[in-house]
Amino acid sequence: MTNSSSDLSGNTNDFIEFAWSKRKFITYFTIISGTIAAVIAFLITPLYLSTAIVFPAASSTVSFSEQRNAKSASMDFGEEEQAEQLVQILQSSKIRDKIVKKFNLMEHYEISPTDDNKYYKLVKAYEGNFSFTRTRFGSIKIDVLDEDPRLAASMANGIVELIDSVKNEMVSQRTLPTFEINKRKKEQLEKEIANMNSELDSLSAKGVMSYSSRSGLFEAYVGASGSDRTDMKEKIDVNTKYGAKYDGIERLRNEKISKLEEFQAAYEQAESDANTKFNHKFVVENAVVADKKEKPKRLLIILVSVVGAMIFSLLILIVQQRFKELKQPK
Repeated sequence: MTNSSSDLSGNTNDFIEFAWSKRKFITYFTIISGTIAAVIAFLITPLYLSTAIVFPAASSTVSFSEQRNAKSASMDFGEEEQAEQLVQILQSSKIRDKIVKKFNLMEHYEISPTDDNKYYKLVKAYEGNFSFTRTRFGSIKIDVLDEDPRLAASMANGIVELIDSVKNEMVSQRTLPTFEINKRKKEQLEKEIANMNSELDSLSAKGVMSYSSRSGLFEAYVGASGSDRTDMKEKIDVNTKYGAKYDGIERLRNEKISKLEEFQAAYEQAESDANTKFNHKFVVENAVVADKKEKPKRLLIILVSVVGAMIFSLLILIVQQRFKELKQPK
């Protein structure tokens, strides 16, 4: 143990003596590297950060049926599932494309329209400056970096404004076809009922009566005399001939009317789902114009560069010394 400690102490002393003997090279190398790092750090364009915070709203709907209740009230905050869904929407190309177009980011990021990789570069630049993260409180933080602090705040708030319109568009893509189907079914039922009413009106014009009224014809015929009896006989003949048809159409029409009444709630629900525009977020904090840069951290860059240069210079010297030792004849 004593020998090992002595060897370690000896190696440490040798290393310190070696470093001291090369102190001029290490110092010059470190100063030059630190100076270069400082120049580069001050040449880097500063970026400003603007942050907006939103809470997802609970899923809600306007219900027209006693059996169908909204899962959550419109004033309730969303849970983890809604937060994850909102993050996915914020990261989608639907939001990105609208922001790129609205703020002309292709030109802002100095990407040439003729560049073969323009979309790849645009997406990379966008992903590097826009981030969407879920906090431990369940809210969504929207961070935007840009060299223009006012533009950064405008883009962050622009994304907040797009949440409702983009999500409502996505919901409409699913609910609108359902509404169109229900609308066609409703119109078909109304058309069938109208046709049956026309047929019943035609039969009524011929003197055909409903089943409840028809039973009184025979009593009236027995009590009638002369020309009245003849008229009653004609009515009885007409009702005998067309009565069954009238009853069948009337029964089918009543069934269609009942079906239409039952279907009305489903139609109104589909119409509401397709046309109602909901608010899908609660704005906790709008983005404001930053008065202090977020990046770069110049002091940190210089400090890391100086320490790295010092270590790298020592490594160079150690390798160089080792090569000298290997070249010496044994």
